[in-house]
Amino acid sequence: MSKLIFDISMSLDGFATASGIRPEEPMGDGGQLLHEWARGADEKGREVLAESGRTVGASIAGRRTYDLSIPSWAADGPGGPARTPTFVVSHGEPEGVPEGGVYTFVRSPEEALEKATAAAGGKDVDVFSPSIGLQLLRAGRVDDIRIHLVPVLFGSGTRLFEGLGDGHVVLEPVEAIETPQRPTSGTALQSSAGARRRRHVGIGPGGKSMRWQKRRGIAFGPEGS
Repeated sequence: MSKLIFDISMSLDGFATASGIRPEEPMGDGGQLLHEWARGADEKGREVLAESGRTVGASIAGRRTYDLSIPSWAADGPGGPARTPTFVVSHGEPEGVPEGGVYTFVRSPEEALEKATAAAGGKDVDVFSPSIGLQLLRAGRVDDIRIHLVPVLFGSGTRLFEGLGDGHVVLEPVEAIETPQRPTSGTALQSSAGARRRRHVGIGPGGKSMRWQKRRGIAFGPEGS
């Protein structure tokens, strides 16, 4: 049976991107560090990414993620050569969609989930845009949360679980996979008190990929709704 997986990388202080997002820096200044676990030489990170490719049959993204990522995604989409069908939540279809692309533009996260589930052919569906993932989480539609926790402190950016609501979301741990770590330099900053400190400094690109699932009998959402 197809599951919806909220699959995303996050800094140790809870950010899905760094600050300063713009077309030339789609993850913000230094934010690409969040994806180094999948792009580096570490075999364990590549295994985690490959497993996702084997089990995911369709993807969901938001329009902002699409706009920032389309230069690198091109026609094949976020799944690369696998050409995973990708459903983009948008008020309309943008101009310049790549010919032969894997993209379908829909009006709501719920419509995206319905169509992605049908297209997945029994495989899982993943969502990797912070805002769309959070909306589906609040609606009680997410089955698993898969966080690639990267040991870096951004201090600002797109906070992943901002606006989740007042209710508790009860989860059960499923799996934790550690990847090797190595020192990563950062940007030196001067504080107002004159003490030198560093921002965007951590141990990377290693970290831990962790997965939780919805506890049986308990729904996601405020007050269990």
